[in-house]
Amino acid sequence: MVNLIKILKTIFPLIQLYPWGILAIVILGILASLAEGIGISLLIPFLQNLQSGNSLVINNPIIQNIDQYLINFQPQQRVLLLTSSILVAILIKAVLSYIYTALCSWLQNSTLHRLRTAVYKQLIAVSQSFWDTNKSGELLNLITQETYYSSQALSFLIWVIINLSMIGIFGLLLLLISWRLTLLVALGFLLISVLIRTLTSKTQALGRKYQQANIYLSNLTLETFTGIKTIRAFGKESYEEQRYYQASEKSRDSGINSAMQSVMIEPVSEGLSVAILMCVMLIAFYTQVTLPVLITFIFMLYRLQPQVQKLNSNLTQVIALSNYVKSVFLLLEREDKPYVISGNVNFHELRKGITFDAVNFLYPSQNKPALENISLFIPKGKTTALVGYSGAGKSTIINLIFRLYDVTSGEIYIDNYLIKELDLATWRSNMALVSQDVHIFSSTVRENIAYGRPDATETEIIAAAKQAHAHEFICELAQGYDTFVGDRGIKLSGGQRQRISIARAILCNPEILILDEATNALDNISEKLIQDAINLLSQNRTVIVIAHRLSTIKDADQIIVLKQGKVEEQGSFSDLMERKAVFHKLYQLDYQKTQN
Repeated sequence: MVNLIKILKTIFPLIQLYPWGILAIVILGILASLAEGIGISLLIPFLQNLQSGNSLVINNPIIQNIDQYLINFQPQQRVLLLTSSILVAILIKAVLSYIYTALCSWLQNSTLHRLRTAVYKQLIAVSQSFWDTNKSGELLNLITQETYYSSQALSFLIWVIINLSMIGIFGLLLLLISWRLTLLVALGFLLISVLIRTLTSKTQALGRKYQQANIYLSNLTLETFTGIKTIRAFGKESYEEQRYYQASEKSRDSGINSAMQSVMIEPVSEGLSVAILMCVMLIAFYTQVTLPVLITFIFMLYRLQPQVQKLNSNLTQVIALSNYVKSVFLLLEREDKPYVISGNVNFHELRKGITFDAVNFLYPSQNKPALENISLFIPKGKTTALVGYSGAGKSTIINLIFRLYDVTSGEIYIDNYLIKELDLATWRSNMALVSQDVHIFSSTVRENIAYGRPDATETEIIAAAKQAHAHEFICELAQGYDTFVGDRGIKLSGGQRQRISIARAILCNPEILILDEATNALDNISEKLIQDAINLLSQNRTVIVIAHRLSTIKDADQIIVLKQGKVEEQGSFSDLMERKAVFHKLYQLDYQKTQN
């Protein structure tokens, strides 16, 4: 009982989504059960009138009232009236059953929709640090599979309530017909419930194992999809096939064990029900129960028995699926999640620049700070280059400017405002990122270019593509701007993806442009085209460049050299070269690498 209450508390948030819908389904279910119960009860006077044409003497107030009403009719009229009444009751039950079944289907799918969108909204809202500490495969499984199972849990819970209402109504009618036989049936069903409860406790444990096996399988599948090139490059197809086979085999075995435990419930329940029925018939024989009463009792028992089976089965499903409900609502809880809270100051234009004032930053999953006491100024309308060895903190500074994270200590100012005071949407919409790792959406060329400005006209999209030196190759594609580029732009070359990324940035007309080694790892022709497009895009803008090839930043207004999360030196290219310190050493190494 304690476990059941705990499970109901777990599922309660689902009930709160559509309380009136659930209430309507339950009321319709009760009315349908009542209609069926009345229809079955009318079999007693119906059978008695068929047998003898006389009223039945039975200590049952409902039947007695029916007899009092029918006594004024002729036997044939009684049979006709009772037949019509039974048919009307069955018809009412059928109509109500259709309505609450359709409503239950609507409720399940509506719940699934709300859960998926709520989970998606939560995943979009949480800070980047949440993504850094959680596996993508687990999150994918949660939003696609566990939300579905959660909506199923609600559906099964509703059916449990309907089953209980039908059992309650049928049980009351059985008591009115024969309390002795009903007591026997109740004791039998109690025995069934005890046995079923024993089986369901193990079902829940097996359900958790099956859930974990599916999560691992989702993680492995996502790793394969994202790392398919690496797998092929190292010739590890057979190895990955074996890993997937073993994970799928474990999921299969867990699913079979869970299912086998669940399916034991029905034959056990059915076998005991048949035994109870035989006992009922024996007791009826020895207590001289009349044939119409016995037939009606057995028929009602026949209709009741599946409801008990369904109750046990549906309750088992609720218990098994409650694990998924718990996982979904744990994700939806806000108190234990990291968020970047938007400010309320709309950003329109950078007037002075971006200031880092004694900024320290520590990634949640690391012990060593990524930035230590960083103070720097990025002036408006100038080009600032960030250089340093891998892990120096260059990307972290960009992440903090985009406000993917909040600083651990210190402050970042945008002109005279703290970055925390700015509205996130207006701040980020005034920035554009062109990086080495371009993300192209699985859509058309047009939709990729217009991603930042979906309201852009055809003329504006083409103009942006021309400035990015992308229009010519786009026109050569099979369907031009309507060409589907495949998953992550797989149908395009690296240079083509890069130019679409630049066109996207040009169309947004950003106040601040961030370049993360946008020409790295490209052939010479593509590099020149892209560099020309970047030079055009950089005019009259505040530009921040993460540079790996230092020859590309000779014209930068200032260069900030980072080392192990600290600012080592800063100045113009010529100043830093004259100092012959860290930057000079980096440049010499880069030059030697280029010559080699």
